[in-house]
Amino acid sequence: MRPYVFINAAMSADGKISAYTRKQIPISGEVDFRRVDRLKYGADAIMVGIGTVLTDNPSLTVKSEELRKERRDLGTDENPIRIVADSLARTPVDADILMKGAGRRIILVSESAPGVRLDRLREAGAEIVVAGEHRIDLASALGRLYEMGVRRMMVEGGGSLNWSLLYQGLVDAVYVYVGNMILGGESSPTLTDGTGVFRHRWCVPARIDIA
Repeated sequence: MRPYVFINAAMSADGKISAYTRKQIPISGEVDFRRVDRLKYGADAIMVGIGTVLTDNPSLTVKSEELRKERRDLGTDENPIRIVADSLARTPVDADILMKGAGRRIILVSESAPGVRLDRLREAGAEIVVAGEHRIDLASALGRLYEMGVRRMMVEGGGSLNWSLLYQGLVDAVYVYVGNMILGGESSPTLTDGTGVFRHRWCVPARIDIA
């Protein structure tokens, strides 16, 4: 068993999720921010890849005090469990995901993650889940998360994590906000990076909801 998994992303009209520098560019606005906050509110967990943590340093918290209170009133933490897919445990101990907001944090790592880094992350309050020898075994990791009570999980990138989950058939829905802008750049990250496919029959089917 695994959680229901959905990807949420904002991208430009040409499919880019940030500039070629990999720095965030505002693609959506206040209305979409509220939509995303509502998605966070309804999720048991939010996952990002280590690249997103190192580049954007997100906190992944629910921003609305009203929604946080509703979660508390329901008997859950005010923020979903925040998860980083980080095979080598490179998450900085002062990252916002560890420093800001109440709630559990989980770092998914491989068996190759150095022990000293794992110790530091535990000291910073993170739980460690090991899945896979050199790379994270995402299917196994999702199974572990299900056992830990995660039933509905939101994924907020980046492109490599999105691709890995989609290619392995581990995504149930993709929610996309398409902004009215063109970013360009052949090296600019897209909704899905990774290796991609080169034959039509290997294309990944997806349920897409456009915001």
